[in-house]
Amino acid sequence: MTLVKSSSGIRGTLGGKVGKGFSPMEIIQFASGYVFWMKKKHKNKKKFVLILGRDGRVSSVLFQKFLIVTFQSLGVDVINIGLSTTPTVGIAVMNEKADGGVMLTASHNPKNWNGLKMFNSYGEFLSEKDFEKLLYIVEKKYFNFSSYKKLGHLFYKENYIQKHIEKILSLSIIDKNIIQKAKLKIVIDGINSTGGIAVPILLKYLGVHVVKMYCDPHGNFVHNPEPIEKNLKEICKKVPKLKANLGISVDPDVDRVVFICENGEFFGEEYTLVSIADYILENQLGPIVSTLSSSHALKDLSIKKGVPFYSTPVGEIHVVKKMKEVHAVVGGEGNGGIIYPKFRYGRDALIGIALFLTQISKLDNIPLSKLKKRYSNYFMSKKKIRFFSHSSIHEQDKRMKILLKTIKKKYKGRKMDFSDGIKIYFKSNEWIHIRKSNTENIIRIHTESPSRKRANFLSKKIRYEIKEL
Repeated sequence: MTLVKSSSGIRGTLGGKVGKGFSPMEIIQFASGYVFWMKKKHKNKKKFVLILGRDGRVSSVLFQKFLIVTFQSLGVDVINIGLSTTPTVGIAVMNEKADGGVMLTASHNPKNWNGLKMFNSYGEFLSEKDFEKLLYIVEKKYFNFSSYKKLGHLFYKENYIQKHIEKILSLSIIDKNIIQKAKLKIVIDGINSTGGIAVPILLKYLGVHVVKMYCDPHGNFVHNPEPIEKNLKEICKKVPKLKANLGISVDPDVDRVVFICENGEFFGEEYTLVSIADYILENQLGPIVSTLSSSHALKDLSIKKGVPFYSTPVGEIHVVKKMKEVHAVVGGEGNGGIIYPKFRYGRDALIGIALFLTQISKLDNIPLSKLKKRYSNYFMSKKKIRFFSHSSIHEQDKRMKILLKTIKKKYKGRKMDFSDGIKIYFKSNEWIHIRKSNTENIIRIHTESPSRKRANFLSKKIRYEIKEL
């Protein structure tokens, strides 16, 4: 069993003993701790309101009930928006002027996982400092439940996904008319979660001919839900077969988006951010922010456009923090997560899709295989090594510390970055990044090079060295 706690929230596998996985006990404890944190944050308030949404997972229907009962028992009013996306919950927090929000999801993790993503009153994820406070509250069980006279109330608000989409389409940078004129045909893989609701609604508003794949939000994921090339073979075959302009795939909570070229080739999750940043910079010049694990192609774009580029540790909160510091015009992660600050400081697949479709429509409906050739061509290998299933978080951290110390010594003399694990530079555009995942009990190993052979060689070499250790 697995339970992972990070600033992205908590998530884990279902079943097993308390404290070893994601169970009703964890839901109640973390929901209670979150409310106590929120009440401490807003000491002068007497009444509190939370937004609650869920993805399409089978367990989300049941676990939603635990959350509602817990929040009401703590004297908090709950606005339940039902089947939703993570960015939609953030939008609802802002619209309703709520004190926070919770999305019941395990993001890209498989269907035997679930979790909680928690928002502050700005519709953004909790900062690292705030999340540490929450963990302390949970550990000490600083919970105060309400008397029967002060129980919270439950309200339902439907169609929040539609409100989210309408807000996107009101942005001047999104050209609805030019997309409609392009008469696009797009295949969408909704992974049988809420992307199967949200993406088709958005595309129909934009006048797109939609072909649906796995768009029933019953949570029975047909393939691994992480939107990467090896999991998307079916849609890659379907796009050219149906002579569609492109394909779109999202993760279960719709904060990441990737595209499939008209010829069935994978556009690349790294190039989602590169191409959208290119379009935004055509309209407004300014800094770009992404993570240490993101492709060098984004830095090349910043040099070409003459704008500053900043990299951060992996994680949405780190990217958002830096974006605010430098007043970035766009940011995100190389996994297909787009952050457009004029809309909201948070990853959002729907805004990413709308921006991307505007871009290709303004370029006379350019084929995606041709669009990708506008950018630097890099090859990336993304691998993982699992910790022993029985090892504790403390043991994992100890092993990781020894590993990084040994790797640092072995590659002494190379340029390195230690802000998130260790990143070793071999040339200005060739590197290895080794770090402990925030979302799974694994070590992530990313390598990149202008040569596919070289990227794979570096990956194989470093994995062999790690396993030897």
